[in-house]
Amino acid sequence: MRATPFVPRPSAPRRPRVTPAQLIPVVLWMTGTLLSFSAMAVSIRELSHVLGILEILALRSAIGVVILLAIGLARPDLMRAVSSRHIGLHLARNSVHFASQIAWATSLTLLPLATVFALEFTMPAWTALLAAIFLGERLTPSRIGAVILGFIGVLVIIRPGLESFRPASFLVLLAAFGYAITLTVTKRLTATDTTFCIVLWMNVMQLPMNLAGSHLPAFLAIGPAQTVPLIGLGVAGLASHYCLSNAFRAGEASLVVPLDFLRIPLIALVGWWLYGESLDIYVFAGAGLIVSGVLWNLRAETAHPAPSRSATRLESR
Repeated sequence: MRATPFVPRPSAPRRPRVTPAQLIPVVLWMTGTLLSFSAMAVSIRELSHVLGILEILALRSAIGVVILLAIGLARPDLMRAVSSRHIGLHLARNSVHFASQIAWATSLTLLPLATVFALEFTMPAWTALLAAIFLGERLTPSRIGAVILGFIGVLVIIRPGLESFRPASFLVLLAAFGYAITLTVTKRLTATDTTFCIVLWMNVMQLPMNLAGSHLPAFLAIGPAQTVPLIGLGVAGLASHYCLSNAFRAGEASLVVPLDFLRIPLIALVGWWLYGESLDIYVFAGAGLIVSGVLWNLRAETAHPAPSRSATRLESR
């Protein structure tokens, strides 16, 4: 009998080390992202002293439309790529996003900023469930684990039944669920429409939605004291999309996503510094559980990507 020759098993390919030259652009773009999200949250809270939530969001959409149209005039190729083929899908997406923004912005005026940002990170868990139902993506063990840890983290943060329970926490969870629906629809749209097209339709459609429910005379209350928050609202809203997209282009998700979680301690410090909000240990503990689930899933997805029917893009607020 002939002996079977020994064939060594091929070792798993090593992930190339990240060089400082690759890491620096990611860190810089994520710094812009973190600052933009924090600036937008603070701007909404400051403007809420003189304006309602719908008026604030109307201003954000109006500023976004002006900036995007200016970009479109400078780059006609971007405007030519704007399509109305899936206008119904855009309308459905932006209607859900409109409601989610109202819930998120309202929660910023009722809850500590760190609580809002921590609960918002349940969005990846909601997205995994919705993608499995509507896009046919597989629910892997790591995705299920992220959902379970996210649910436990939420319970730690909101502490139902305890004296410190805040019903407004459900507004953030509702917003996160709505953002997950928006992200799921965006995955479908990115197969046919450009990012510029999606963001332009978002602002164009949501502007009349916000104006329809706004108290127009309220805009007369805007004075010189609101100049900085207005700039922060408009610029930070678009800058967060731009910086986050460029961060993903500059590096892998395994680099970008962990840096994104720095939003929670950063906004906690901002809330403590500007508004005297306490640094709640339960918020950090619950956020740690939610983040652990997302990181676990991210590591599993990076090592063994699960097949899906659609390309994955990240869409933030």
